[in-house]
Amino acid sequence: MTAERIPHAEDTAPISRIVAEVAAALPGERITLGEMAEAFGDRAFGLLLLLLLLPGLLPGMASVFGLPLLLLGVQMGLGLRVPKLPRILARQSIKRTDLLRLASASSMGLNRIERFIRPRPGFFTGPLGERIIGWLTAYVAIMLILPGPGTNGPPAFGNIVMALGLIEHDSKVTGWGVGLTVAGCIFATLVLGLLGWLGMEAVQRLF
Repeated sequence: MTAERIPHAEDTAPISRIVAEVAAALPGERITLGEMAEAFGDRAFGLLLLLLLLPGLLPGMASVFGLPLLLLGVQMGLGLRVPKLPRILARQSIKRTDLLRLASASSMGLNRIERFIRPRPGFFTGPLGERIIGWLTAYVAIMLILPGPGTNGPPAFGNIVMALGLIEHDSKVTGWGVGLTVAGCIFATLVLGLLGWLGMEAVQRLF
């Protein structure tokens, strides 16, 4: 079933409520990524990134959304203005109850961030800035896909701030998100690198 377009929801509702409103407007027990992309209209990239990143803050859920997040990041990095999901990804879905739970769990933190968000044109609202956001998102997706203790949260949180700035065309908040994302990715890369080195050392000792 085709998703119902939500008239001006992205312009009138706080970001922290958009997830719940979209979940309420889309029919069915499960909501597909394709339905969400259509419902979000011209803010599909930012809002899809936000929805795919929120599970990165919860244990055991991040890797499930890593591949579609990687695809969206690469598309943004290449300069696409509208996301193009292949059918196999467009059909991937999330339970309505899980989506609402994510929105509820994150609403307090998002409300705090929203107080500082407003449309502010700048470098990160331009084409080059959006490409940088895309490639950083792709790197975050790789960090979410790779297993590692504590490596999901820091990059995902920074990327969420980036996504919020992208949705509201706020270059300043997006810049904060870029800084947080880079720091989170450095941390995750170091942890994964250390784990890889320890694993190789253990294998060499065994043989």
